[in-house]
Amino acid sequence: MPHAVSIRGVSKTYKGGFQALKSVDLDIRRGEIFALLGPNGAGKTTLISIICGIVQPSSGTVTADGHDVRRDYRAARMKIGLVPQELSTDAFETVWASVRFSRGLFGRTRNDKHIEKVLRDLSLWEKKDAKIMTLSGGMKRRVLIAKALAHEPDILFLDEPTAGVDVELRHDMWRMVRTLRDTGVTVILTTHYIDEAEEMADRVGIITRGELILVEEKHALMQKLGKKQLAINLQRPMGTLPDELREYALELADAGATLIYTYDIKSEDTGIPLLLRKLEELGVDFKDLHTLETSLEDIFVNLVRGTP
Repeated sequence: MPHAVSIRGVSKTYKGGFQALKSVDLDIRRGEIFALLGPNGAGKTTLISIICGIVQPSSGTVTADGHDVRRDYRAARMKIGLVPQELSTDAFETVWASVRFSRGLFGRTRNDKHIEKVLRDLSLWEKKDAKIMTLSGGMKRRVLIAKALAHEPDILFLDEPTAGVDVELRHDMWRMVRTLRDTGVTVILTTHYIDEAEEMADRVGIITRGELILVEEKHALMQKLGKKQLAINLQRPMGTLPDELREYALELADAGATLIYTYDIKSEDTGIPLLLRKLEELGVDFKDLHTLETSLEDIFVNLVRGTP
């Protein structure tokens, strides 16, 4: 069974000489949520536009559900729903008319029950007769998602889907995306919100300067590159670390009021009991301790900066 999307050697150089993508290879599995992370200008939107047939690559091939997006464009595009980053909608149309028209663009027969289900799932049903120009920015973004789902695609691209929407709507969209995944739809999203990828993604890809530098299972990535720390809040601040503590991976924080101990989460012996006994021997009193764990955001920033 082919992957939902298969990308081989895709590069893109624009007329001015700017190289937006550099020989990208990527397979996206059926029924997964894949998050593509990267700073502005990294090549995320260019890659999505190539997969959707909007932009032609300078080299390489892309297939969607086994269909080459250039040689077999119609069949490939039928499989794909795209929610663009820009809020471009039919301002003077009603929600219902705009979404139903989108279904017709792909040659799908009329199915009002499906359109109703999509609008209800996106909390748009009560707005079905409203002109799009009267809706809030968050509601307009929901309409874009409804239009992308109107023709029942197997692959859904979400380019910054929750940009500029409130927290409640973001969580609503997360639930909707999980539901789509559970029905077999493959979801690929680009996002600036690291918590969005951490909350939703099965796998994460990180792209920077046109290069895909990492693709990894989210949980494996966090285990492999993440770290855990023990924060020890001291009764009395320290000016410097005592020589007896130099052998431990310790640093002072909060103007000497907190000791930070970094340890390997995969190691059977974290060294924490030995450290606490050592502090007791030295008469170092502490009032509290708690663990800190690296977030996906920390990992992302370090990878983009090229630091370990």
